[in-house]
Amino acid sequence: MNVVITPAMIAQVVISGLLSGTLYAMVALGLALIFGVMRVINIAHGPMLMLGAYVTFFLYSAFGVNPYLTLPASMAVLFVLGMLLERTLVFRVVDAPELSSLLLTFGISIALVNLAQLAFTSDLRAVEFLTGSFVIGPVAVSKPRIVAFAFAAIITAAAFLFLRNTKLGKAIRATSQSRDVAMVCGINVGRIHLITFGFAAALAAAGGTLIAVIVAIQPEMGQIWTFKSFLVIVLGGAGNYPGALVGGMLLGLIEQLASLFLTTQLSEAVAYVLLVLVLLIRPTGILGGRST
Repeated sequence: MNVVITPAMIAQVVISGLLSGTLYAMVALGLALIFGVMRVINIAHGPMLMLGAYVTFFLYSAFGVNPYLTLPASMAVLFVLGMLLERTLVFRVVDAPELSSLLLTFGISIALVNLAQLAFTSDLRAVEFLTGSFVIGPVAVSKPRIVAFAFAAIITAAAFLFLRNTKLGKAIRATSQSRDVAMVCGINVGRIHLITFGFAAALAAAGGTLIAVIVAIQPEMGQIWTFKSFLVIVLGGAGNYPGALVGGMLLGLIEQLASLFLTTQLSEAVAYVLLVLVLLIRPTGILGGRST
């Protein structure tokens, strides 16, 4: 049976793609920062998102805190955890071959997931706070997704303003451009690495908080977000911070359009095919390599 594609259906998937893309961009920005500043491939980025989701779940279920008001708490907790991981483990592979950082963070990822399973079990948990949709003409927009879009857009914009306009943000960009020049200019590169890793973990935690209101959470949920974040920065350009925004939007649109035109099984494979194509055709990404 053929399905007739209407303009309303196209509008629906485009809006859904943009909503998802903003969330992808915010989470992937943290991964892009770590790679751009430290040249570290962080496989543990997704599990940090998962931990942020659990912070929100337990604050909501135990104390009845509005899940959106838990954003500062989840970001703060993961900021501290990120700094602890950088200071105790990650700093050891900053100047090592990239395979070393990949293996180390892969081990950290496995440890975080297993510890979460031990502490929280593998049961699905849900933050049932906001349901339903806003209906705008022929388009229905999920309420939790549009709220997540608003928060993700604000946090992403604030992160870009921080990197562009503050002294610390400029130091992070300078370290990304050239570590040696940054050191000559008096920048404490070790401190910048510490803050960058914590900042990236906080962005992942924000993603976890927003996702917890949309879907059920469980300890292995972060793995797909690690892959999607890598795909976003490959699309936009490794270490290119504006590229994370472009890549996130593009991935969100492609996923939603694929779900409209393809079967469920094929649409799930689109992201993997897209990754291979980008690596083959334009390995530097849409906007090229690192950007400051």
